This record gives sequence, structure tokens and C-alpha cells, in this order.
Amino acid sequence: MDKKTILIKPYSAYERQPAPPENAELTHVEKGSPLGEYLRRFWQPVALSAELGELPKAVRMFGEDLVLFRTKSGTPGLLEKHCSHRGTSLEFGICEDEGLRCCYHGWLFGVDGRILETPGDPPESRLRHSVCHGAYPVIEYRGLIFGYFGPAEHKPEFPLYDTYELSDDRLVPYCVTYPCNWLQVHENVMDPAHAVFLHTRISFTHFAEAWGELPEMDFVPTPTGMIYVTARRWKDKVWVRSNDIILPNLAQVGHIWEDGQTDKAFNRVAITRWTTPIDNHTCRIIGWRHFHPDMDPRGIADESRCGVESIDFFGQDGERDYEDRQRMPGDFDAQVTQRSIAIHELENLTRCDRGIAMLRQLIKRETRKVAQGEAPSLSPLRSNALTPTYCHDTVVSIPESAGDDKALVREIGKAITDIVVRGDYQEADDRARQIRQRIRELAARHGAEATEATEAAK
Repeated sequence: MDKKTILIKPYSAYERQPAPPENAELTHVEKGSPLGEYLRRFWQPVALSAELGELPKAVRMFGEDLVLFRTKSGTPGLLEKHCSHRGTSLEFGICEDEGLRCCYHGWLFGVDGRILETPGDPPESRLRHSVCHGAYPVIEYRGLIFGYFGPAEHKPEFPLYDTYELSDDRLVPYCVTYPCNWLQVHENVMDPAHAVFLHTRISFTHFAEAWGELPEMDFVPTPTGMIYVTARRWKDKVWVRSNDIILPNLAQVGHIWEDGQTDKAFNRVAITRWTTPIDNHTCRIIGWRHFHPDMDPRGIADESRCGVESIDFFGQDGERDYEDRQRMPGDFDAQVTQRSIAIHELENLTRCDRGIAMLRQLIKRETRKVAQGEAPSLSPLRSNALTPTYCHDTVVSIPESAGDDKALVREIGKAITDIVVRGDYQEADDRARQIRQRIRELAARHGAEATEATEAAK
């Protein structure tokens, strides 16, 4: 009997062949794997600063067991887990002014892996000068600790994006661990259709009723990666929203509590997050929740709930009772249960999944470039010395068309996206102001046209 991967008739489960292997090119992250080597060419967040106290912390990245620590003088370090002397775990080491001291025989390691002391040896011993412990460079920035895991000769500058410097904005660190492969968590950001169903129609409204309106969807490349574009009619408004993918594994998400009822132009992000691979079967979202006046129009956000393994909106972890999660599933349940590594050959992608397919192709393209010895793609643009990004929520007052309103909504979505992504002002110091001005002018033109059409019809 010929067993199938994709079934085409009822009651045919017996005919399915054994599950094919996962797509290793997009999911395997260990050292030496093409994807792992690509991801290692970027600064990756390892932990929240709040997780690092007076004791070392065992961490895992890209399948490597490591120890993160802070010297008594305040400098963070990231070392291979096992002592170069006899293999004792340095998670039991002692943090000192200049480094981390192994508990077993007292070897002292600097943050750069140099062996500073081997106290059991004679004073004239030269051993510490001929051996170095494995270490990775570390940067601490706004409550997050980042490591660089790639070749030293390719270490990039730490990237700074425009959403790190918004006025009246507090960047509050948080993290959540997912027991599954990184990609199925990361690519959720390019799946706007799930917000209609999982977050609104299936169990209850997680955010606002406007999210349940199926939008017009598009997916657009940007200098940093890609965005999705959703444009939906909500009463007498058109709400256009874009989430950012900043290659390879950084994402920016717009306002969670947006309800599409108040005019706004180019309101920026609510979440900046990396999906960091711990190993092939585990990942961790690490990033910031943004708290600023534009982010929470209904006063729902709760900064006190953002931190280690905690975030202030529904369904982002597996801590609820199992039956409760069955009745009211969230992102965590939908993503983790795709298997510990989702099997792409068993999927049946639809028109709604164009963003997923596009993201996978972008990652595959960049992975192959690095494997062939090329540099990964980076945005060359700078505005006020910061890299421009494209995530936003925009709501404009445009009356419903008496003709094809869906076509009008699509037109508005495309026009606003062109303003946000294109134009010779993308590197201007007042880029955001110019984008907002152009969006307001666009809305005014369409409003005037609608008024003229109404008057003409009388």
C-alpha cells in the first residue's frame, strides 16, 4: 500500500507514511549547522540583567552549556560551563573582582577567558599563560545581557534601532521560555490571521473586538527584513498595522491593546523581542515591553507583570491549568504543540500563510549567503544615527465607500505602507514627523474625496 504524506480522502490516517524529518536548514541551530552559524553572526540576548545576582547562572545557547556571571566590580562575563582544569561546572564558582573562581581547585577565569590564577601550582608555573578558557563577548544594554557567539573577526557593532530611543518610553525587560524550536515561535509574528481566530473568535477577545475583523493582508520586504501589512475597516475608520521582522530573529510588535477607534499616525511598538535558540527543541523570547503614552490607549498594560518568565498579556506561557488552556488557548499552546520541531512537509499552507513562506525564504537566503562566505544583509539606512524600523499602528478616519470598500481599504493600506517604507526622507533626522505628516495628508485627501462623492450623490 502506498502510504501518503498528505491525505486526500476521509478516514485515511492509516495510509499516512511515517512523519518526514524536520527542515534542518531552518530549525537546527547547533554550532556548525548553517542556520546556527548565521544566527551567531549577530548579538543575541542571553538573559535579563535582573537574573544575574551575586551567583553565576547556568545558561544554554545554540546547544552550548555556558555560565553567565557578574564580577564584583560589575562586569558581566560568559564562559564555557566546565572548568578547563578538571571539568567542574563553573555555575558553582565564586564571583570575584576580576573574574570567576572555580570551587574545586580555585582557578580564576577572567571575563575574556584568560586564566588569571592557578593557585595549586608552584609560583613559577607558566600553565595559565599557555591555556585559555572558552569565553564569549558580552554587552549589557537597557536591562538585557547580550552575547556574540560567532567568529571574532566578524563581530559586528551592537545595533541600535530607532525604537530604542522614543521619547517618554520605558523599555521594561521580560523573557518567556518555550519548549519548542525557535522558528515556530518567531514566525508567529508574521501570521496576522491567527490574531483574528486565536486571539478573538475562538474563545474570547484577548485584545479588542476590532482584531476579529479579517483584514486585507500584504507582506512587504524592508531594508531590515520584512513587515506584514494588515488593513481593516472598523466602523468609520481604517486601521493599518505592521509588525517588523528584523533579520534574523528580532521582531517588533505593534500595540497589543489597539482598538482601531482613535485616529493616530505611525504610533510605534509595544514589544521588541528576540526569539533566541537555546537548542533545537527549546527557545526563549527575550526583549522589552514598551510603556509610553501611545502604546496603551485603554490603560490596560501592567508593567508590574513584566519580568523573568512573565509578560502582561494572555496566553504567553504554560502556567495555567491544562483544562483551562484547552478551553482558552493562547500563543504558547498553539506554538508549542506544533511538535517540539514543526514538520513543514506536513503543513498545508494557504493564502494567509504568505508571510510565513516569505520569512522562511528570507532566512534560508541569508543562511546560504553566510555559508558561502558572504556577509549577512544589514540595513544601510540611518536616521539620527539609528537604524529605521517600520512597525506601527495607524488609524485614519475614512468613510466607507459606497462601491468596493475592500478595494478602498487595500488602497489605504498600500499607500500608508509606501509612506512608511519608501521615500527619500527615510534617513532624515525628522523621519517620523515626515511620515506622520504624509499620513495625515493622505487621510485628509480621502476624507475630502468621500465628502465630495456624498454631496454629488445627493
